[in-house]
Amino acid sequence: MAGGWWAKAQGGGMLLALLGWISSCVTTFVPLWKNLNLDLNELEVWNMGLWQVCITQEEGVVECQAHGSFLALPPELRISRLLMCLSNGLGLLGCLLAALGLEGWRTCEDKPGRKRRLLLGGGVTLGMAGITTLAPVSWVAYNTVLDFWDETVPDIVPRWEFGEATFLGWFAGAFLAAGGLLLACSARSTTMATPLAPTCHRAPAARGLAGGHHLHPKNADLVI
Repeated sequence: MAGGWWAKAQGGGMLLALLGWISSCVTTFVPLWKNLNLDLNELEVWNMGLWQVCITQEEGVVECQAHGSFLALPPELRISRLLMCLSNGLGLLGCLLAALGLEGWRTCEDKPGRKRRLLLGGGVTLGMAGITTLAPVSWVAYNTVLDFWDETVPDIVPRWEFGEATFLGWFAGAFLAAGGLLLACSARSTTMATPLAPTCHRAPAARGLAGGHHLHPKNADLVI
């Protein structure tokens, strides 16, 4: 019963990890980190991402332009690029390691200790991927709030607001962290311990001594 529960925990953790990794990849590349509505022209919506800025018009036409220079970007966007790319790599590595350590896979079946280490390493790597996703998304969101409530900026100046990618990034980081935690906790040595050898595999001499029926020839006279 316990083994089945831990197998289900591993399956649930793997599903959460895959959902989190896919969501993190989408968050990295979609230009929806910030939204801006112009009061002078309400027919246009500006969207900013880590790689480009897009303008969506009322007719449904979308025009995108890549950021001109990496060094010209604000610090939070520059570092967010690096952290999100790192998160995508860690998420992929964590999923691969955890998949090799799952109980349902035949890989390294004869080496349960190695499967446990693979599963544990995958869970820890996925947890790191979750942290590297939550950190840049939260940093950009924090600066967005500061800029929105900046009293030194006139009220007529448009303000950037949260985009859809911000919320998707938070969910992605939470899924990665939760999946990694489940996988790491399910890597128990008791469920993957090597079974003890059966008693029939003991040496014949050991069985003879255990039974006490075989005597050494030199001791035969003592018996008489």
